[in-house]
Amino acid sequence: MNSDIEKVLFDQDQLNKRMDEMAARLNKKYEGQEPIVIPVLNGAMIFASDMIKRLTFELTIEPIRASSYEGTSSTGKVKITQDVKSDVKNRPVIFMEDIIDTGRTLKALSDLMKERGAKSVEVISMLDKPETRVVDFYPDDYGFKAPNEFLVGYGLDYNGLYRNLPYVGILKQRVYA
Repeated sequence: MNSDIEKVLFDQDQLNKRMDEMAARLNKKYEGQEPIVIPVLNGAMIFASDMIKRLTFELTIEPIRASSYEGTSSTGKVKITQDVKSDVKNRPVIFMEDIIDTGRTLKALSDLMKERGAKSVEVISMLDKPETRVVDFYPDDYGFKAPNEFLVGYGLDYNGLYRNLPYVGILKQRVYA
């Protein structure tokens, strides 16, 4: 375990088991369809990659880069810095996210895809942190409920670091305080 980590919350085996369960549901739901899977970069990169490998239906992958965060706090404004290139009209859209925190980013992105004419919009998140929600938005499915702590690993970062840890852990406060 990295010395900056206070505690490991979810190890690779737990993550794999939960992703298998979520993928099984998605495979039944989207069989015969061709959704656009939209990983929200950079955080969802690892989770989305592992999830996509478990999906058996035809799909297109179109990453998007958006955030409402600077450092450790939310700015309240969602900014898209890299948009999808495909037309989503009449196609199912599946967002893959690392964590739903305030809910602002995914609510804004979901609303945008609906405005663009997506057949449906579904949000799959590795973690859900409902205690910090500031908008009425919840993922359609998530791996685990997250405590109100600063989490890193498995795509989650602090100033770009720790994304490559093979688990989700609580970052020691001395690191980011």
